[in-house]
Amino acid sequence: MAPRPAIHSGTVDWSGENPCMYLKERDDGPFVTLASFFRVVLSPKGRGHALVLVEAPQAKASRADALNVVITDNEPLARWLIADYASHFQAFKGAPALSNLEYRRLTRATASGDPASTYVETVEGESFEARLSLEKVGTPFMAEVPPDKSATGKHWMYSLLASAERGTITANGRRLKGHAVPREMFGRAVTSAFLAFSETWVRA
Repeated sequence: MAPRPAIHSGTVDWSGENPCMYLKERDDGPFVTLASFFRVVLSPKGRGHALVLVEAPQAKASRADALNVVITDNEPLARWLIADYASHFQAFKGAPALSNLEYRRLTRATASGDPASTYVETVEGESFEARLSLEKVGTPFMAEVPPDKSATGKHWMYSLLASAERGTITANGRRLKGHAVPREMFGRAVTSAFLAFSETWVRA
């Protein structure tokens, strides 16, 4: 077997972190709450943060009882991530909510806790605070996903992943619907609440 080259020949599109929670009310039911948080350290759109929070995946706009929002400190980056990446993620794919998300300004994003047990992302914005809490985080594993198996079909995706037994989301003190459910990720049994560190997308 020939040694692998030390340098990847593709173009790095972005690198950072991307913890996600895709929640259901019953294991065989539809997703009722979707959250994907991006902490990007390098991209053609610069650095930044973006929380994509969808409480009504089948609605084309926020409702009084359900927010479909993006909280971000770099709107061009957020729009690019949604169009080119999040819209291809399995849980978000085809969701009408992505066509008309409400954008709000992010003022602070803070990570706390221990990724080996309980980990929390707190995102604050104008009259808004969300907490994504992942509990009983499992053993991390490294994924190297080729383009034919990646969400976009155009990138190599590398990431250190760890799923959690429980995932909860609160927005302005209100606990959002759903719980993490079992799923398979690249042939491994995980849940729909997971951490993704050192995530890097390399254009093939």
